[in-house]
Amino acid sequence: MNAITIGSGPLTLAQLRAVLESPVTVGLTDAAWADVDKGAATVATILADGRTVYGINTGFGLLANTSIAPEDLETLQKNLVLSHACGVGPLLDDAVVRLLMVLKIASLSKGASGIRRDTLETLIVLVNADILPCIPSKGSVGASGDLAPLAHMSCVLIGVGEARSGGQTLSAEDALTRVGRSPLTLGPKEGLALLNGTQCSTALALAGLFAAEATLAAAIAAGALSVDALKGSDAPFDARIHALRGQPGQIDVAARLRALMAGSAIRDSHRDDCSKVQDPYSLRCQPQVMGATLDVLRNAAVTLEREANAVTDNPLVFIEDGDVISGGNFHAEPVGYAADQIAMCLCEIGNLSERRTAILVDPKMSELPAFLVRESGLNSGFMIAQVTAAALVAENRMVAHPCVIDTVPTSANQEDHVSMATHGARRLLDMAENTATVVGIELLAAAQGLEFHRPLTSSPELEQVFAVVREAAAPYASDHYFAPDIARATDGVRAGRYRAFAGDLLPSA
Repeated sequence: MNAITIGSGPLTLAQLRAVLESPVTVGLTDAAWADVDKGAATVATILADGRTVYGINTGFGLLANTSIAPEDLETLQKNLVLSHACGVGPLLDDAVVRLLMVLKIASLSKGASGIRRDTLETLIVLVNADILPCIPSKGSVGASGDLAPLAHMSCVLIGVGEARSGGQTLSAEDALTRVGRSPLTLGPKEGLALLNGTQCSTALALAGLFAAEATLAAAIAAGALSVDALKGSDAPFDARIHALRGQPGQIDVAARLRALMAGSAIRDSHRDDCSKVQDPYSLRCQPQVMGATLDVLRNAAVTLEREANAVTDNPLVFIEDGDVISGGNFHAEPVGYAADQIAMCLCEIGNLSERRTAILVDPKMSELPAFLVRESGLNSGFMIAQVTAAALVAENRMVAHPCVIDTVPTSANQEDHVSMATHGARRLLDMAENTATVVGIELLAAAQGLEFHRPLTSSPELEQVFAVVREAAAPYASDHYFAPDIARATDGVRAGRYRAFAGDLLPSA
């Protein structure tokens, strides 16, 4: 297992990606535990002094002006968790739940949430045992935090609901027994600290970001392979063109495309006698489109990395002076914007890839056989694979509408503007699956195009790309059951088999 020590520095994108990819063990530094203890002591002092503070001894939301008697404070926190566990729909993937829990641990470790050591330890031992609460995927509007999903996470801590371990579903009590814990009795502020926060939307958005990175890397490799298969020109990738514009992502993608294509015997075979004046935009404008995509993903990554290291519950406990201040860090607007931007990126990666596949199968646009197969007519070749790609890019466009602008007031208008970040981020995984398939189809098509230029070879790097494609599928000799080839090619994209071909371009590299 990967080990993560929280408190020794900010969590990095690479660490967060590792949490998604496999189980981890989490620990806190002594300094972080000291901050947790100070936060809990601050809450205890407020109660001992008889002060009335929102979230500690009051109601919530519109009921914030209702004071709660000391003997009812434990019931208040339990009721909060149970009443907010209103999630519906399919369960979140275990990997997303694992990341969500690590993000919540990181937030609580700052001491600004007022949570006790024992409560945080229970969360940590569940993560370390990879026992993950069953959390329905729908029901959060992204403010006041991801209330419903985090309530389902918190239910397991008090012995309610279910958890999963190694594919097995357990009752919450059995899950706690496995790690040697008993159901918690939540103290003042603890239920609110657990429920408030953007950890669900952030975990989903990070999962979408990493999926988009893997797909972008594969699309850059596929784009270079398609240019070679189509006997396109590498002149549009000349560094001087991109230096004049000055866009960082464009410059970086152009450099990567040049490196991928360097030394291609196929390119050299038509360098001096090519009759084409210009290639279509989907070939020659790759640096401009994929470079802009890279810039947007990098910006989204900065936002999400910050959010992963943020404290986003409410109210916040300031251990330096004992103040408790109510604010709005639970509002997931930054995450919502990032998710909307990633959605647009996934659309554009797919849009450009599908256009290149369309050129590869069209004999009017290339010197390749119709639909990339010998005896076309008798064989349909890649005809319907391109139709599948077209269907998937159309589906992505339909769901790429920005979610963050679509607010609906909640909680009797006390929470009258919300971010909708959670479903804005949740859709990214479906969109990434669609885009990975589109790029997988292009990789198959471009590799097939290369077959018609043999014995000429492509560049050393593109021959490596070609080899990865061929692990998924053999050359297309005649019509056969094609869906398994596409599925294996898609799996390679999703699994990050092409990440290395992007060099150090990707934000989490």
